[in-house]
Amino acid sequence: MTVTFDPVGFKQTTRAQWEAAADAWDRWGPTIESWLGLATDTMLRDAGVTTGSRVLDVAAGAGGQTLVAARAVGPSGRVLATDISPTILEYAAAAATEAELANVDTLEADGEDLSAVEAGSFDAAISRVGLIYFPDQQAALAEMCRALRPGGRVSAVVYSTADRNPFFSIPVGIIRRIAELPPPLPGQPGPFSLGAPGVAEQAFLDAGLTDVTVTAVPSPFRLASAAECVRFERESFGALGQMLSKVDQAGQERAWAEITEQLTQFEGPDGFDSPCEMLVVSGTC
Repeated sequence: MTVTFDPVGFKQTTRAQWEAAADAWDRWGPTIESWLGLATDTMLRDAGVTTGSRVLDVAAGAGGQTLVAARAVGPSGRVLATDISPTILEYAAAAATEAELANVDTLEADGEDLSAVEAGSFDAAISRVGLIYFPDQQAALAEMCRALRPGGRVSAVVYSTADRNPFFSIPVGIIRRIAELPPPLPGQPGPFSLGAPGVAEQAFLDAGLTDVTVTAVPSPFRLASAAECVRFERESFGALGQMLSKVDQAGQERAWAEITEQLTQFEGPDGFDSPCEMLVVSGTC
């Protein structure tokens, strides 16, 4: 039987996953910001975000990087956080209110269709660990560029290769085996879809961006233990749960037990410390 990829079904599933994981993603916010803080700062720098900038945040999630951008642009700038999940945007809006950042707005929108965003109305577009999950990454990049003024910059944080991100790739591999899932199809969205050498750069070039740069950012993932890492992934990474959805409860628990066992290799005297490498890919529209 030929396996085909259904982009519409994928988006519906993705939306449902983030609706369900929104609360957990918000609760784990401090861990996520510690993990992705350096990559976030690199993304904003490469996007040219400065005082007064108008920033479009695509696939913003619970808004951790949205708040960093809002502080960087100051009261004279604006940040619009968009996401396919309205529930997770509620957390982003609440976080902005709690931080007393009045320069943040939110908009429920598919990153491949930003027609509600006025053309040429932003200086920079950012996307942190979002572009990798778009079925049509070219459409998403084109929409970001349409929203930017001429010469505006797009910058995205993506995972590099699976071997450089074992805290995530080990669970994915174990779950695929236990759930008897086929490997991803070529070009299919997923965590490592832009990680191979030259792939992210080529995606930006194919979308017509220029002055494209790719910066590798070491982003070690640290928690108290492997068990805590597994708890974070079970609660926050909805895609992993979806991959196990057709496995019975005993099989699911067997998968998570094996994942925990495998991840203990990254435990040491100071707790769990797994290598992770993010790429910051940026270009001019």
